[in-house]
Amino acid sequence: MYIDKGVFKEYFFLILAICFFLLCVYLIIRLYYSRKKKDEIEIKLKEFEGKFNNIQLEVLESKLSPHLLKNILNSIQSHAYQTYFAIDKLSNVLNYILYDSRKKYVTPKEEVEFALSLIEINKIKLSPLFELKIKLRINENEPLYTQNVLAPLICIDLIENAFKYTDIQSSDAFISVTFSFSDNTFSLTVANKVSPKSPIKKAKSGIGKESIEKRLQIIYEENYKLERFVEDDVYIAHLKINLIEHKAKMLAFRG
Repeated sequence: MYIDKGVFKEYFFLILAICFFLLCVYLIIRLYYSRKKKDEIEIKLKEFEGKFNNIQLEVLESKLSPHLLKNILNSIQSHAYQTYFAIDKLSNVLNYILYDSRKKYVTPKEEVEFALSLIEINKIKLSPLFELKIKLRINENEPLYTQNVLAPLICIDLIENAFKYTDIQSSDAFISVTFSFSDNTFSLTVANKVSPKSPIKKAKSGIGKESIEKRLQIIYEENYKLERFVEDDVYIAHLKINLIEHKAKMLAFRG
């Protein structure tokens, strides 16, 4: 039986093309299922990471509240004659710790009000002549100022350290606290004269310092900046959080 070479070649290339096509289809299907499996693994990893981060935050916050209460009660005890005023402020602080701080987020307005009450309690340790400066540079008309976008108790470490490491008996001692909210950015700057007896120049490893840095990393990732440094015997801590970027990420995650 004679087979035309031209026809044979056509059939051969046709079969080859079909085999190549089937191979491509097979590879595409394999690639599709591989990507689908990879996506499923990534989703599970994100879910696990989210659960792990939540557990970490709960552990950190469970350490924070007792530590804060201990410091507050020590302040009140050391100056009993101002106890009535301190207890009034303490009630605000306790409400915030027991109820508001259990929320994942609070409003910047609530956090600032809490921080101001905390400062008032710490003031009872100070002489009337002590230089304490509180500045509020806040644009209350910005929508995010009254929205739940700020982690609660985020101001504690910076403020408490200023009172802890300042030699309040020194004539040139001072504490300066500046709250700022503008362009959807929350900022807190705390500065204090360093006591010669204070270990502030060394790296501190207290609960507060460790907690705030871990919480900021977990919650705000690249949308925050925390700086701590000593300049001319003045310790300066500056926290800045870009809340609009953080909220955009929150909305994208929900979507």
